[in-house]
Amino acid sequence: MTDTDDVGTGVETGVDALAWRDRKRYWWPLGLLIPLSPFLSWLLVEHLHLGLFWATGAWILILVIPIVDVAVGADGHSPPDNVIAELQDDRYYRWCTYLFVPLQYGGLVFAAWCWSYAPMATGEKIALAMTVGVVAGVGINAAHELGHKNNRHERRLAKIVLAQSLYGHFYIEHNHGHHVKVATPRDPASARFGESFWIFLPRSAFGGLRSGWLIESARLRRQGSPVLSPRNSIVQAWSLSAALFGTLISVFEWQILPWLFLQALAGITFLEAANYLEHYGLLRARREDGSFVKARPEDSWNSDHLVSNLFLYQLQRHSDHHANPRLRYQSLRSAPTAPQLPAGYAVMIVCAAVPPLWRRIMDHRVLDYYNGNIELLHSKATI
Repeated sequence: MTDTDDVGTGVETGVDALAWRDRKRYWWPLGLLIPLSPFLSWLLVEHLHLGLFWATGAWILILVIPIVDVAVGADGHSPPDNVIAELQDDRYYRWCTYLFVPLQYGGLVFAAWCWSYAPMATGEKIALAMTVGVVAGVGINAAHELGHKNNRHERRLAKIVLAQSLYGHFYIEHNHGHHVKVATPRDPASARFGESFWIFLPRSAFGGLRSGWLIESARLRRQGSPVLSPRNSIVQAWSLSAALFGTLISVFEWQILPWLFLQALAGITFLEAANYLEHYGLLRARREDGSFVKARPEDSWNSDHLVSNLFLYQLQRHSDHHANPRLRYQSLRSAPTAPQLPAGYAVMIVCAAVPPLWRRIMDHRVLDYYNGNIELLHSKATI
């Protein structure tokens, strides 16, 4: 399958391919500021002498991006169908994601050095772990972009990126589990109506791990291979994480281990917060026999806020991603027919952490989207 397979109808049609230009083309490298945040944290602490700046990565996520996102507003521009093939083949966009990997690992090694040798109080080490955790969480998103591609090189990079967060099973579960079961009660990564983020978090994390293991086990059995073997992609992922953590501990000693686990937990929490808001309360339509129809753009929340899309490789155009999962991030279109989030992911993730606030903002939107059909919502919440 090529990058342009499974491409649906775009938002804009009939636009001259020679006249259309990606207005964001040279803004995409802004996303690389996230993996650079451990170095930026050190620089700010060194010159401003305030330990709170060890959490610079977290401040960027929960403070800077939301403010700028609100100020700049929505994007409003999607590539027309007749430029998609050219966009897909433009290797510039690939390098914007490839460069994330060495910067991510450079930041992790630097953070390990700081945890081991820098004169830091315990609170400052926790703050740095939050910064590194933001890198790990956005890294899972970068792995999401790379892991959807048929290019073997990109899939290997996805596995490398996931090693930092101990979330290697995501590579299997997301592609072969979530995309099949999305917006159904069988999908652990689709949040139910009325479910708080703090209930969703363990259900999705452990449910996704179980689902990924079952999917990979079934694949190996079909091929006549033992489940516990080097061919098991999840075992490979765990081995890669063990090798990474083992190498860092051998260089910087055991005192960094709690901070490595803390940053992984922070990264997982960030990723699952994005999962939570992407399909909250949505349920795919059913056929007469009770089975679910193919996932449509309307089965994901869409957000076209410009700045947060730049930092998340247009993950917020999630509706088009589920309709056309082979599309690269630069080719994703906004989906005006899909339900719309009132703000970008950075703002909504902060809201999700406060369940009463989240329900006040989102529950009436879900109800309005389904014209008050409580029966649908009840089936989503209880099956």
